[in-house]
Amino acid sequence: MVERAPAVRPGGYAVDFRGASMSVLDRMGLVPQVKKLETRTGAITIVDEANRKVASMPDGFTSGELEIMRGDLAGVFYEATRDATEYIFDDSITAMAERGDGIEVTFSRTGAREFDLVVGADGLHSNVRALAFGAESRFIHDLGFYVSIFTTPNFMNLDHSGLYYGTLGKRVGIFSARKNTEANASFFFASPPLQYDRRDATRQKQILRDRFAREGWQVPRLLGMMDDAPDFYFDSISQIRMDRWSSGRSVLLGDAAWCPSPLSGMGTGMAAVGAYILAGELKEAEGDHVVAFPRYEALMRDYVKNCQKLAEGADWFVPTTRWKLWLSTQIWRVLPYTPWKNLMIEVPLKVANSITLKNYVE
Repeated sequence: MVERAPAVRPGGYAVDFRGASMSVLDRMGLVPQVKKLETRTGAITIVDEANRKVASMPDGFTSGELEIMRGDLAGVFYEATRDATEYIFDDSITAMAERGDGIEVTFSRTGAREFDLVVGADGLHSNVRALAFGAESRFIHDLGFYVSIFTTPNFMNLDHSGLYYGTLGKRVGIFSARKNTEANASFFFASPPLQYDRRDATRQKQILRDRFAREGWQVPRLLGMMDDAPDFYFDSISQIRMDRWSSGRSVLLGDAAWCPSPLSGMGTGMAAVGAYILAGELKEAEGDHVVAFPRYEALMRDYVKNCQKLAEGADWFVPTTRWKLWLSTQIWRVLPYTPWKNLMIEVPLKVANSITLKNYVE
């Protein structure tokens, strides 16, 4: 396992499991460990500038069946694998070359080594994908929005709950985290593609300040806490769409292969399901990637398409016209009193279960 960071990265946003991904987590034997660290987010309230309740979202709308902070989940996975897995921290891959029955991998800090296979599970801006398949621009599809997330104190004393405040083309949220000891702030905004260095956090923070400079509610206070946050995430809301996920002895997994965008709420679950199927197919094929990779792709393809569709029509969440902003607010106001109040939970759960998991031989 090669990780650019010097250690397992803490912090980050909340991720969740539902449907088939819950079954995968259970087969991993990690449900108890994850449950110990779950967020248990309940009520989500939409408020106005004076922090008065405007509407509410169904409990569990954003948290799936089991929600945990991204950094906590990474820690669970690390503890479960560290004794049987070699971890290479503070390094990254710079080149790959197939050599007969293996791949020679060149690193930025350590010497070159040869491996049987390379799995690129390195996210939306995958380095492995660029090396094996070409430029990111061929596969990334911008949905017209940006998101930033960082940790703050729980200064609003939220109790396993969250608040959303929205204006035209923008939405800001704050959610309690880690048993109410801290909170996560989230900023969404509509925008055409922006030019900035992905590794320049200072520039990204300035973009956020400029975009939200005139907003009210708790926005100024949250922006004031941004520089003290132990973590900071900023990126476009985009999807990755590819005709194939493998090339020779290299294969892609998770956001690197099929990023559905944060608006789908399915990214972590899809990655877990994909990892389970990839591992299982390699096991059944006795390590023969020529057999296993196509089977993995065939089993995942429709599931990925279904999950990516959940992010379509994102402007219901971040309305980009005044009419849609008004309509969105009215819908949220009446939804709890309609027969369709549970659809926002039932539809994602149905999609999350739209794949049948094989029981691979141990």
